Parts: sequence; structure tokens; C-alpha cells
Amino acid sequence: MRVLWLFLLLPIIEIALFVVIGGEIGVWATLAWVVLSAIAGMALIRFQGQQAALDLQQSLQELRNPSQPMAQRSFKMLAGMLLILPGFFTDALGLLLLLPPVRSLILRQIAARVKTSSVGFGYSGGFPGAQRPGGSNGVIDGEYVVQDDPYIPQSSGQIGPGDSSQKPGNSGWTRH
Repeated sequence: MRVLWLFLLLPIIEIALFVVIGGEIGVWATLAWVVLSAIAGMALIRFQGQQAALDLQQSLQELRNPSQPMAQRSFKMLAGMLLILPGFFTDALGLLLLLPPVRSLILRQIAARVKTSSVGFGYSGGFPGAQRPGGSNGVIDGEYVVQDDPYIPQSSGQIGPGDSSQKPGNSGWTRH
């Protein structure tokens, strides 16, 4: 129900601010603000997306928990999306999200409401289930099927149907 109210009130707030602020600064300044904030929002989203990927990669290489940097970048990307939306209220919210104390406050509020039952982060040196079946004697059981390849390299170096000088089933990759 809160989301419904938000969708109903947001356009009303934005229209009211357009009328009031647009009346003070003029039409062209209002339009310039909307266009410039949208361009800034797109640039911010692009930059933060690239940085988020780099942060994640670096955190995983250093075996650190990537949640804090990723949450910070996510809020910066949300700020960019709010800047893209036309309106002074959403721009103000987006600019507020760019301030580190505001992001930290929001993250603390979210963390206070989230309950975790267990957290694990580590490296065991291998993948789960990567042990060899049948012990560690160095033997790996397997099956193979020999398939005839109709395109066997010819003596001229061209690839085409095999000639009669080669044995059937010889692909040229192994010696028989």
C-alpha cells in the first residue's frame, strides 16, 4: 500500500516543484536542469557499474566480503537512476544518496532490520565434490567412442573427404 501512495504522490510533488521552481528560474533553466541531471545520472550509472565489477573482482581475489563496497556502489547507482528521472524531488533524493554519511545511515538502518543465521566465507583449496572416485591412485576411469571423420586432411593440405591411402577412422590426430 505504501508503494501505491508513493506512485500517487511522487508525480504530484514533482509537478508542484516544477511549477514553483520553474516559475522562479524560468523555463529554459528548468529544461536545462532536467537534461543535465539526466546526463549526469547516466554517466554516474555507467561509471559505478564498471567500478562495482572491479570492486567485486578485487574483493574475491583478496578473499574479502564484497557486500559493503557493493552496497555503497548500488546506492550510487540508485542515485544515478533518480537523477535520470525528470524532477527536482528525485534529483534531490539522488544528490542526497551521493553523500557518504547518508548512505552509511541507510545501510545501518537496513542492517539493523536484517537477521542472519550463519555467514561463511572461505576457501578450501578445491571445489566441492572434486575428489577422485575410487581413491587417489592416479587412475581416472572413462569411456570413449571412436567416430569416423569424413573430413580428413589430404596430402595437398586442403580439408576434404579422406583419400583411400588413410585407414578408415583415422582422423589424423593419433598414430595407428
